[in-house]
Amino acid sequence: MIAKVITDISLDREFDYLVPEELQDKLRPGSAVSVPFGRSCRTGYVLSMAENSSYDPAKLKALNGIASDRPAIPEQLIALGRWIAGYYCATQEHAIRTLLPAAVRSGKVKEKKYRCFFLADKSAAEKYIIENKGNSRLEKRVLVLQMMLRKGEGPRAEFSTETDYSASAFDALCKAGLIACREEAMPDEFDNRIETLPSAPLPPSPDQEKALEQISQILDGKTSSHVQLLYGTTNSGKTEVYLQAIAKVLERGRSAIVLVPEISLTPQTVRRFRARFGDKLSVLHSRLTDRERFDEWNRINSGKVQIAIGARSALFAPFNNLGLIVVDEEHDSSYKQSESPRYHARDVAVMRGKLENAGVILGSATPSAESLYNARQGKFLLCRMAVQVDNKPAPLIRIVDRRLDPAPEAGMSNLLSPVLIHAVEERLERGEQAILFLNRRGYARSLCCPQCGYEARCPECSVNYNYTYSRSREILSCHLCGGVVPAPPACPECGFQEIRYFGSGTEKLESCARGIFSGARIGRMDSDMMRSADDYEVVLDKFRRGKLDILIGTQMIAKGLHFPGVTLVGVVNADLGLSMPDFRAQERTFQMLTQVAGRAGRGDKRGEVIFQTTKDSDVIRFAADLDFDGFSKFDLEFREMLDYPPFTRLIAIFFKGENESAVAAYAAEFAEKLAVYKHDRLRITPPAPAPVEKIRNQYRYLMTVRGNGLKTIREAIRVLALHHTVPAGISVAVDVDAQHLM
Repeated sequence: MIAKVITDISLDREFDYLVPEELQDKLRPGSAVSVPFGRSCRTGYVLSMAENSSYDPAKLKALNGIASDRPAIPEQLIALGRWIAGYYCATQEHAIRTLLPAAVRSGKVKEKKYRCFFLADKSAAEKYIIENKGNSRLEKRVLVLQMMLRKGEGPRAEFSTETDYSASAFDALCKAGLIACREEAMPDEFDNRIETLPSAPLPPSPDQEKALEQISQILDGKTSSHVQLLYGTTNSGKTEVYLQAIAKVLERGRSAIVLVPEISLTPQTVRRFRARFGDKLSVLHSRLTDRERFDEWNRINSGKVQIAIGARSALFAPFNNLGLIVVDEEHDSSYKQSESPRYHARDVAVMRGKLENAGVILGSATPSAESLYNARQGKFLLCRMAVQVDNKPAPLIRIVDRRLDPAPEAGMSNLLSPVLIHAVEERLERGEQAILFLNRRGYARSLCCPQCGYEARCPECSVNYNYTYSRSREILSCHLCGGVVPAPPACPECGFQEIRYFGSGTEKLESCARGIFSGARIGRMDSDMMRSADDYEVVLDKFRRGKLDILIGTQMIAKGLHFPGVTLVGVVNADLGLSMPDFRAQERTFQMLTQVAGRAGRGDKRGEVIFQTTKDSDVIRFAADLDFDGFSKFDLEFREMLDYPPFTRLIAIFFKGENESAVAAYAAEFAEKLAVYKHDRLRITPPAPAPVEKIRNQYRYLMTVRGNGLKTIREAIRVLALHHTVPAGISVAVDVDAQHLM
């Protein structure tokens, strides 16, 4: 028998090994094994078993054995890993690593165990007690035996509350054969930090009932597609549909995965799901420690839980009988992995559902162009939920053109318009809550000297004004490379003391709001403030309980959050994202504005939303009218005319290196080799400096391939990127279905 194994070196190839006879009944695809590799010994995973090899069997080496300290990859995920490697032009090793958390894969974190003590011979113990009672030298041993006769077995610490024992007493009794011990797995430590009250299913609205009926048909295999695009306006009750759909799955004895795009949504989502399903769920996200991640993975793998909730990586939860995958806010760009393998969780969810015969729900108030196109082409089932829960009216949305504002008074910030200031003051007087949204963190966007013209720029990156100023920490930081330097008190070039900061971020917005709305309780949520999952929950819980009047934040407060007390949302610089050199800029701006507008008016009072802008924009007008259909038609006409997704597929290829001329030369050589695969339905854009030309002193060149019928050229790109020799100092990154071209 032959085992086809990949090792922990990214060579993108399988190696054939002979399976020793004693392992043939124990080995299976997914098993972790120890193998001889050159002069060393390495850990690998079995991808498949075969009866024959294309190599001379006499020259094949045998497996050393099964790596008992590494868990096996669930067999049903192996096929998914192969697909990820092929489709996203990644090595098989990278794809397989993605299936297992590093804490599980490394073998460094072990399952928690404890020593459980029990009586080896009850009658001998009773005799020992009778014979030695009153013997002061053996008093502790007698007390231990009496306790064990009364309480039974357990860890040593369990007997410490009632006996002043020493470890030597246990050791002596074990040596005498009166007691024995065995190792057992530690019981689960259920996370009770999120307090919940049990909830019952709500009577479904007509829209919800329609969605649930369609999901039931998907689960029963009675539909043409296993994917439902749940296009529901904000506050239409999509989460209740998820909850009741999962209940149907659990009734069938199957499991479910729920993906959310932001870690900030995880505590709220967990609270609602735990209220409905109790401790049947596991939480997976990037803020877990290695120990927590290891424990959660094992709870799922052992069948102790039926629901996994989390961000992108939760998609690979090792369920053996998966019935449903829910991708909430399916349009969100954070579902796209930025490192190899550069997979999109939404699309991998669709593939996993297909491979494991599971249903998939893609939910959004603003579906991605790709998902909507697939629904219109019949690949996905479309279910629309157009009415808010309890027929609540949509919020009143106003556009405020800042160009018409009067000049601000001396010393006053012009970040907030008089209209928005008045609207916030009204809410404060009425005891209601407001959200102020600005999708840019920090205090200021750039530092300039008005005397000599000096501009602070990151020396390792190429974007103008890419240093962001944080006043609370007095630093300048580059959001591209992560570089941080102290903020200069004066101009580094000419020494001028009145150095100026331009542009605005959430930190400046908070400072401005505290100055204008004195006495208001204000909180801020952005990645500078939120360092852990607990930080998110603390701020959101205070806002939920009415202990904050105004919440200021970036995109992490725009999606999915439900606060009935919020009656006003103000969007500062609503047109901020429209200037990005990306064909998806309009879509992202519309989605963001629609999502954040949906946070207003979710309680008994109608909400109001104010978009502050400095330019005329059809996108902002569509968002103000909550006209998704109008925007979609407008945006898709532009994309179809230019042959952009969803009408075509897009592959971006980035070339990076410290020597710009070498990078340009190799990119041109790469493009020349690809040119032979060009056909009438393909467009290949020649390599050119990327929009962000340099990051971390690495020059970046970009070429794109877009069109239809990309399978052959995608395979060629994979071979060129992974199996051809790349000059030293140059790297190639392939991004299939790229979401950003920066």
